Amino acid sequence: MNHRVELALEASNLVKSFGGFTAVNGVSFSIGPAEAVAIIGPNGAGKSTLFDLLTGRKLPDSGEVRVFGAPVTRQAPWRRAKHGIGRSFQVSSVFPGYTALENVQIGLMLAQGHAWNLLRLATRTNRDEANVLLEKVGLAGKREVPSGELSYGDQRKLELAVALSTGPRLLLLDEPTAGMGRDESRDCLSLIHAIAAEEKMPMVFVEHDMDIVFSFATRVMVLVAGSVLIDGTPDAVRADERVKEAYFGEAI
Repeated sequence: MNHRVELALEASNLVKSFGGFTAVNGVSFSIGPAEAVAIIGPNGAGKSTLFDLLTGRKLPDSGEVRVFGAPVTRQAPWRRAKHGIGRSFQVSSVFPGYTALENVQIGLMLAQGHAWNLLRLATRTNRDEANVLLEKVGLAGKREVPSGELSYGDQRKLELAVALSTGPRLLLLDEPTAGMGRDESRDCLSLIHAIAAEEKMPMVFVEHDMDIVFSFATRVMVLVAGSVLIDGTPDAVRADERVKEAYFGEAI
C-alpha cells in the first residue's frame, strides 16, 4: 500500500503585487518532513514578501498556502501558529522590558489562549516549561535578565525559545542570523538545526550568508525577480550557471 507523505507546507502559485510591481510571481513549492529549506536570492528577489505570504503578515493576490494539509491562505499569523507554525523575523521581536523567563512565559500563555498582558499571572505560571525552553536554547543562566539587556545573539536565541513555546511542527525563520558576526551566525544556526533535528521539525529559512546556507540546508530555493529560478540540492544549486549569473559572478 502506498502512503502519502504528509507535507508540512505547500505553496501553490503565489502571486503578490504592489502597484505595478510584482514581488512574488507564481511561486510554488512544498516542504516535506525533516527538510531544511533555504530561500536565497539577490536583493529585491522577493524573499521577504514570500516569507510574509507564508506567515500571514501579507495576503497573496492569488494562490494558496496549506500547512499540514490545512488551508491557511487568508488566515492571520496567530491562527497559522495554531496549525503548527513557529516563526521568527529579521528584527528581534522579544519584549525588552521583561526578563527572558517572562518572555517565554508570555509565549506559553499565548499558546494556551490567554491574553499576554496578564503579566502578573504569567510570572506565576509555566515556570517549569519556560525554564526547559531557556535551557534548550542555552539561556538558563540569563533567565532573570531583562531581554533588552541581552546581547543581540542572545535575543535571537530568546526569540527561538518563544517560537518553541507554541509547540510548533514547522519553523519559518526570516534571516535568523541577521546582525550577527560569522561565528555567532554559525553557532545560532547550529543550535536551530540541532533543535529542529531533535524535534524532527522541518524548517524554512531566508538567509544571505552562503556559507551558512550550504552548511545547513538540505534544499535550496533560489528566487530571482519574484520567480523560482531553481529548487534543488545544495550541490545542484551551487553548480547552476544561472545562479552564478544571478549573483553577478559571486562565488557560492
